[in-house]
Amino acid sequence: MKKLFSEEDLVKNLSLYYLNQHLKKKPMEKYHRAIDASPLHDREKYKKKAEILLLNSFMHHFPEVTFENLTCESPDFIAKFNDKKIGIELTEVINHLEMKKVESCLNKIFRQAEILLEHEDTTKYRGVYFLSFHTHLKFDTAEQQKEIISDIYKSIKKNKVFGCVKTIRKSSHRRNVFITHEYNMNLFDELCSEKILELIEKKNEKFPYYDRSVDECWLVIVSDMNSLASRYTFIQDREHLKEVESPFHKIFHLENLCGNITSIK
Repeated sequence: MKKLFSEEDLVKNLSLYYLNQHLKKKPMEKYHRAIDASPLHDREKYKKKAEILLLNSFMHHFPEVTFENLTCESPDFIAKFNDKKIGIELTEVINHLEMKKVESCLNKIFRQAEILLEHEDTTKYRGVYFLSFHTHLKFDTAEQQKEIISDIYKSIKKNKVFGCVKTIRKSSHRRNVFITHEYNMNLFDELCSEKILELIEKKNEKFPYYDRSVDECWLVIVSDMNSLASRYTFIQDREHLKEVESPFHKIFHLENLCGNITSIK
C-alpha cells in the first residue's frame, strides 16, 4: 500500500522551520521517530508531526518539558514538567478564514510544481522557493490550476517571474524542491482578541472530556506564521484577554516564527 505521506513530503514540510533557525532538531527527530513507531494511521502520524512542530517555539520557553505521550487525543499531548503530569491541548487560531481555502488550493498547486521539477532534475532545482502572486490569481477550474503550475514551473526553471508569479526568492536546501508563500506581512494585519476568546470558549466546552489522570491541563493557542490564513502582526485589544475564564490551568498564545509567547492565564 502506498503511503499517503512520504519522508520527502515531511522534509518539505519541515523546511521553513529549519530556515527559521528555531527548530530543536535532536528532540524533534526523537519525537518524530516515536510517532513513526506508533500504530497510528499514516495520515494521523503526519498530523501529529505537524502539531509537535508548532510546539517547537513553546519548548524554547519551557525547556524542562518532556513529552511522554505523543499520540493521545484529548488532550493532544501528555508531558512532564516540574514533576507534574501535564496535558497539553494544541489549537491553531485562524486569522483569515477566507484565505484558508485559497491557501489549501495553492499548497496542492505547489506540490504539483515540485513534482514536475524533481522529476526533471532534483539536483539542479532543489531549494526553497518563496513566491508571491498577482492579485488577479484564479484557480476555480482545472485549466486555471494547470496554467498556474506551468507559470511556477517556468519561473523557477528560468529563475525569473513569469505569468501569474509576481516575485520569486530562493534559499538553499540540500535535498528537495520546496515551494511556499513569500512572507509578506501587512503592517495593519491585526488578530482580533475576540477570535482567541471564542476559541478558548470552544475548548472550555470540551474540557470535561479530557484525560483526568493529568495534574494540570494547559491550552496552547498557536498562530502558525508560515500560514497565510493564520499569520498576523499584532493582537487587537490585547487587554481583553485578561478577562478570560477557563478551567484550563494555563493558557498561552504562541506565534511560531519568532517564538513570541503571551500568557493569558
